[in-house]
Amino acid sequence: MTQPLIDIRNVSRHYVRGVDEVRALDDVSLTIAGGRFVAFMGPSGSGKSTLLNLVSGIDRPSSGEVLVAGERLNDLSEDELAHWRARHVGLIFQFFNLMPVLNARDNVALPLLLTDLDKGERQRRAETALRVVGLGHRLDHYPRTLSGGEQQRVAIARAVVTDPDLIVADEPTGDLDARNAEEILTLLRQLKNEFGKTIIMVTHDPRALRFVDQALHLDKGVLLEGEAAKRADDSIRLAAGGGLVGAAQAS
Repeated sequence: MTQPLIDIRNVSRHYVRGVDEVRALDDVSLTIAGGRFVAFMGPSGSGKSTLLNLVSGIDRPSSGEVLVAGERLNDLSEDELAHWRARHVGLIFQFFNLMPVLNARDNVALPLLLTDLDKGERQRRAETALRVVGLGHRLDHYPRTLSGGEQQRVAIARAVVTDPDLIVADEPTGDLDARNAEEILTLLRQLKNEFGKTIIMVTHDPRALRFVDQALHLDKGVLLEGEAAKRADDSIRLAAGGGLVGAAQAS
């Protein structure tokens, strides 16, 4: 049997805020196969960003096991985790996190500085990644000269330039208008379809249900299942006007 790319086993994440204990996640278990596009959804404070941070090796669980791309992340030191992320994870953020003093090509090439590639090869790979996201004509443009949608495309190119096993996106459409949000979701779906990328996304955007293979709903640190998950899914569709088709209809 093929092993899942992501295997979360009875994971909890608790931390102290002032005098209170915050139970961000409680006994969450899930598996995600490679080549899937999955959304973590739920209200603010539901635990979805905490779960995303555990999957990407940014945070550690209080208990339970996190296995991703064949590695038990619990066992890794901070330095080992950093090297693991550099090899296996591409990160996409809501606010792009581009370096304003670097052009698109150099922003995309930044993760390759951690490799043994020479400058010429880093530049070539960055240019290839920018062409994949439709920005081959913007190689020398600086972030201030790009639209929000174009800046997010640069950020996506930066996330894929190392050819990671896993792309992790934290509210990638949260700072975009409706048209650009649709374009970014379409691009992420294309990366899944055409390159077999596994994409895990945290989002509040109900449009995401048209693009993902699966939406996992969290509430108060618990992964919803069965009827509770169906009700959460239906409420998002209703809030979007009821006109959404089933998941993964976009291609």
